[in-house]
Amino acid sequence: REFSSAGSEHLPYKQRVGGSNPSTPTSSPEYLGLFLFMGFHFYILRSKTLEKYYIGHTGDDLKERLRKHNSNHKGFTGKASDWEVVYLEELETKSLAYQRELEVKSWKSRVKVAALIQGTFPGSSL
Repeated sequence: REFSSAGSEHLPYKQRVGGSNPSTPTSSPEYLGLFLFMGFHFYILRSKTLEKYYIGHTGDDLKERLRKHNSNHKGFTGKASDWEVVYLEELETKSLAYQRELEVKSWKSRVKVAALIQGTFPGSSL
C-alpha cells in the first residue's frame, strides 16, 4: 500500500495518510445544466390555520424547504403544518433573493403582500 506525505506537516510524527485516486469531476451536460439553472428563490408561504404569511428566500430545493417549514420545530413556521407556497420568484443569485425578501418585508403591509400574490400590485410584472 502506498502512502502520501502530502499535508503531513499537520499530522503527528510518523503518521501517514493512505493514498487514493481522486475522482474525476462530473462533466455531463445533464449535471451541468441542472447545476447552472437551479437558481435561488424568493417565496411567500401562507398558513390558513394561522391566517399568516411567511416571507423567505432559499437556494435549497424548494420542496425540501417547504417540508422543513411544515415540520414540528420551534421557529415561526413550526406553529402550523399547513404552509403552502402562494408566490414564487426565481432569481440568479442568493443575494438578489435576499434583497427581494427584505424589500417585501419592508412594506410591512399585508394588503401589499396580498396584491403581489394576486398580481395586482403596481409594478409587479413577474
